[in-house]
Amino acid sequence: MATDLTTAAPPHPDAAPIQRRTLRLLFSTQIIGGIGVTIGISVGALLAAEIAGTAVAGLAQSAAVVGGALLAVPVTRIITGHGRRPGLAFAYGVGALGGALIVLAAATRWIPLLFLGMLLFGGGSAANLQARYAAVDLAAPDRRARQLSLIVWATTIGAVAAPNFAALADRTTTAWGLPALSGPFAFSVVAFVLAAGVLLLWLRPDPLLTARRLAAARVDQSAASAAGTAAGPVAAAGGAGATAGPVAVPAPSARRGASMRAAWSVVRTRPAARLGIAAVAVGHLVMVAVMAMTPVHLREFHPVEEVLPVVGLVLSLHIAGMYALAPVVGWLTDRLGRRPVILGGVGTLLAACAVAGTAGHHTPRLTIGLVLLGLGWSATMVAGSTLLSESVPDAVRPSAQGLSDLVMGFAGALAGAVSGFVMQLSGYPVLTLLAAVAVAPLLALALRPVRAADKEG
Repeated sequence: MATDLTTAAPPHPDAAPIQRRTLRLLFSTQIIGGIGVTIGISVGALLAAEIAGTAVAGLAQSAAVVGGALLAVPVTRIITGHGRRPGLAFAYGVGALGGALIVLAAATRWIPLLFLGMLLFGGGSAANLQARYAAVDLAAPDRRARQLSLIVWATTIGAVAAPNFAALADRTTTAWGLPALSGPFAFSVVAFVLAAGVLLLWLRPDPLLTARRLAAARVDQSAASAAGTAAGPVAAAGGAGATAGPVAVPAPSARRGASMRAAWSVVRTRPAARLGIAAVAVGHLVMVAVMAMTPVHLREFHPVEEVLPVVGLVLSLHIAGMYALAPVVGWLTDRLGRRPVILGGVGTLLAACAVAGTAGHHTPRLTIGLVLLGLGWSATMVAGSTLLSESVPDAVRPSAQGLSDLVMGFAGALAGAVSGFVMQLSGYPVLTLLAAVAVAPLLALALRPVRAADKEG
């Protein structure tokens, strides 16, 4: 099982009840946030194609991914300085603002406003992704992957159901006077505001700040114990007036966290951390590239009046693949090790591209490919996130996690931006082929020999 000498200390007894409360609360907000993200994204490409054309649809989708990536920087700064609670709430608030601007863009058919709205809408995804790391702050070393995966899995409940309610949301809000395809984003605004409010009110005490306080207390106690041990002989030799000298205390960075640049300096020297970031980024890139254009592909051979229900069903099953088996993936990650699960995810992504790319106009086969795509993403996400979190010291962990989400976001944005053009120029099968080729660097990195000092499992 994967451990890291700098982070493998057993959790403080006081952490257990706080961790249970944190997991329950994060589980609830992930359901709400999952609804908000997925009900909007499920029609995002269709709305963009309606306003600006198919080629631009991929760019609009990628704007949401870029937004989530860019927001990782301010969100990480807030989390590093003030804790998980304000950082997550801020991200959801930005996502709500983005959803409102998308509704306005649909009414005005103003493309720049649509892109700005999609950019800010990425705040919802940024919050959902960062929440998984909050589950690790106070987790026991042998349960990190399982507790992280539990929060990933919580998204299933909202995210799987949400696409199927997109058509109902659209009909309801159209009756209220909102433009077609904008209604799901109006529902996203409500969900994001609710998630932010729940976190601000009830995520107390903050898990990251609590973990830092307990870690600092351990360091102070160890330093005092060491000083007391050294003071014994000194006092015996020098009398009552002898002292042991100054007692070491944790550096300020250990209490407050470090910058993203400092995190990169650590990550680049640790092969396990680099593999963790690569697994998360490549898995996300492949998933976004194929998933983003699947609704557009389905529109090619389904009547207009049927396409939304079909898209809802296919994406629901895809999202089930992403999240529903996350606890199983987490258990396997703790049981077998991080690297084997990453390799399993790579194989599943390749299989997904092969099945979806050869499905043609056969919707059931395409759906199987999308389910496999979700499973591959889940494996690389859970195992990669866990490996990264335990491969860096406490002081840089939040910044390293933010760096990972930044890299992941830009990888997904690149995939989303290119996917629309590839779809228009060469079609869906070529898109899936290129996505499969993109997995090769991760496969090579995961298969590199493991040094004795860098074993993960």
